[in-house]
Amino acid sequence: MEHLEEARALLADFPVVDGHNDLPWALRENADYDLDKLDIAEDLTGRLHTDIRRLRKGGVGGQFWSVYVRADLAGDDAVSATLEQIDVVGRLLARYPDDLARALTADDMEKARAEGRIASLMGAEGGHSINNSLATLRAFHTLGVRYMTLTHNSNLSWADSATDEPGVGGLSDFGREVVREMNRCGMLVDLSHVAATTMRDALAVTEAPVIFSHSSSRAVCDHPRNIPDDVLESLPSNGGVAMATFVPKFILPEAGAWTQAADDNLRAHGLHHLDTTPEAMQIHEAFEAGTPRPVATASTVADHLDHMREVAGIEHVGIGGDFDGTAFTPADLSDVAGYPNLIAELLSRKWSKEDLSKLTWRNAVRVLRSAEEVSASYR
Repeated sequence: MEHLEEARALLADFPVVDGHNDLPWALRENADYDLDKLDIAEDLTGRLHTDIRRLRKGGVGGQFWSVYVRADLAGDDAVSATLEQIDVVGRLLARYPDDLARALTADDMEKARAEGRIASLMGAEGGHSINNSLATLRAFHTLGVRYMTLTHNSNLSWADSATDEPGVGGLSDFGREVVREMNRCGMLVDLSHVAATTMRDALAVTEAPVIFSHSSSRAVCDHPRNIPDDVLESLPSNGGVAMATFVPKFILPEAGAWTQAADDNLRAHGLHHLDTTPEAMQIHEAFEAGTPRPVATASTVADHLDHMREVAGIEHVGIGGDFDGTAFTPADLSDVAGYPNLIAELLSRKWSKEDLSKLTWRNAVRVLRSAEEVSASYR
């Protein structure tokens, strides 16, 4: 591929900070958190999207590990499951200290980069994980969680999701209080998964920059999980960063209907539509054999990034692949080793090295630093 060596050289200086990787949930589902069963120091190709060798090959220098729990876990069950997710990230950091470095601040991220380690942060995916408790939110921050996605696929009593029917019409009064408390703590407000009304309400309340940890452009692919242009246009005044995702059904219009049919087929076999265990993947593969899948590529993702840069500006774009949180990936972004293919594609589209350094590293570090500064101003 043209520009591939140039892409790798750029990533050696300004590695990727990826906004969202679901390895902790994959470890729960596939190994019951047994790190000997799924040892990421080994080559796990064909079993997971993520291992240390491929993170290195992909030029990853920072990763927000998602401490996600499914929305059908509610109340205290959701809280304890999130704590288990936080725990397994801590165990990964203790087990692989030469490769993974705990990062709580922007300075920690820069220190890890200087040491040649992968800055490891955590993001909680879905406000159901705090069980309507600001104290739990604060506890998660104390334990190292540095963003929270306000919803997952279902509404909360205080926030509407992109993939549910309108409930409170965006954020409720308590939802606004959650955003303010996140600002006070220094936890980034993540607006992936939320309804456009929730995006706009959060932007009206927050004093700190927001992120979209794994969302692309609705103008390019009209899916409710993506970001409308009017919200992208608001990011320069907010300072936030929209991190384009690789999930085919969110980036390739033809992939949406196919994935819905594949998900329905999984449910017909008695499995959750987000299941990515070997049993579920065998069912998907059998379905795909009879009904070929529309395939996205790095070029598909680049189309989104081109548009997002045009609307929001280069200071406000990033990358959030959603690896190990999706059954399907683009052909040349099949796992965490693939980021150089995307950077090479953007180089072929005349993105400058300065622009790419912002996309991969500098924007993500800046937005976390800004959240820290807002938090300090509260104190």
